[in-house]
Amino acid sequence: MTTDDWTDTGFSTRAIHAGQEPDPTTGAVVPPVYLTSTYKQDGVGGLRGGYEYSRSANPTRTALETALAAAEAGSSPAHGFAFASGLAAEDTLLRAVLRPGDHVLLPDDAYGGTYRLIARVFGAWGVEHTAVDLTDTAAVAAAVRPGTTRVVWVETPTNPLLGISDIAALAAVAHDAGALLVVDNTFATPYLQTPLALGADVVVHSTTKYVGGHSDVVGGALVVADGVAIPGGRTAPNGEADVAGAVRFHQNSSGAVADPFAAWLTLRGLKTLAVRMDRHQSNALAVARYLESHPRVTRVLYPGLESHPGHALAARQMSGFGGMVSFQVGSEATALDVVGRTRVFTLAESLGGVESLIEHPGRMTHASVAGSALEVPSDLVRVSVGIEDAADLVADLEQALTPSVAP
Repeated sequence: MTTDDWTDTGFSTRAIHAGQEPDPTTGAVVPPVYLTSTYKQDGVGGLRGGYEYSRSANPTRTALETALAAAEAGSSPAHGFAFASGLAAEDTLLRAVLRPGDHVLLPDDAYGGTYRLIARVFGAWGVEHTAVDLTDTAAVAAAVRPGTTRVVWVETPTNPLLGISDIAALAAVAHDAGALLVVDNTFATPYLQTPLALGADVVVHSTTKYVGGHSDVVGGALVVADGVAIPGGRTAPNGEADVAGAVRFHQNSSGAVADPFAAWLTLRGLKTLAVRMDRHQSNALAVARYLESHPRVTRVLYPGLESHPGHALAARQMSGFGGMVSFQVGSEATALDVVGRTRVFTLAESLGGVESLIEHPGRMTHASVAGSALEVPSDLVRVSVGIEDAADLVADLEQALTPSVAP
């Protein structure tokens, strides 16, 4: 079968097979790791399969990019690109579509690294931004600057407050303004949410997280819908007028590509994403329900709970609620005590691996937004719920939430 023959199959079938045909020479069922920097040419310009230098293209990376596009877009045409990190993917996209003087809307609780990139790196380049509550579609529309806003950047669920935004409604707002709707789908994964089908133009992933899934590889990805034009009628330096062509040019020109072994590890992780996510989210619901009943927990943020303000929207927009849970405990001192006392949950940054992690966003992943409009509550704890036994996770949180000193 060709890659196109997988477009009408289910998610897991696409994730396992798209772009991953058995090796034509040996019959190997797993794509090889092509650890080569260059390729023999059959005469000048006589490229085999279009490969000449591994920054420009590598067969292992091609397999991953094809599989990611198939996972995100299903039967619709799309273009996948794999990068050295999630931020490298974001940087490449923004360079491809923005110019000095442009304006970006981003969530008022965006991932700290995204905020740092847009506010500090692109801010110095002359790009302006506005942080807005993306769960309020009317507020987003009001924040648009006609003729200047080029990107509406969405996280749903957001990191770390688990806000849920209406992708289809925000796509309409962005497109009415002549802007792109970009959705960071890292938390939800393409298994639980497909933003392109809801009107998004570009999907962003830190594949370090759930797609890789084992805390052993760093990577990022973009999946661009077919035929999306660069905002403002612009063209890329190579004359391309569509976003996919511009991203491809910048990916090669800037060079922050996924290396072959990282691509191979990420591709391996993608194959088991569905079964892992089923366990992640069943465990997360058990953890969230336990936390909601705990007297020391003042607030639980998990879209799978009916108490979550975005629960109904998430139920319509997603096929599941994911593996991330955040909660508040009343004071920073208590939060720091809790994250320092877990045994099964490991105190560490990042998320999406098979092992459960716990962190204090204000001091760790979101320290870069301290003092800004995106500053997170000081008593907030974020957990990435892994695939261990749920009873052990609940018991670990129970002992960590027990006061270390009797009142």
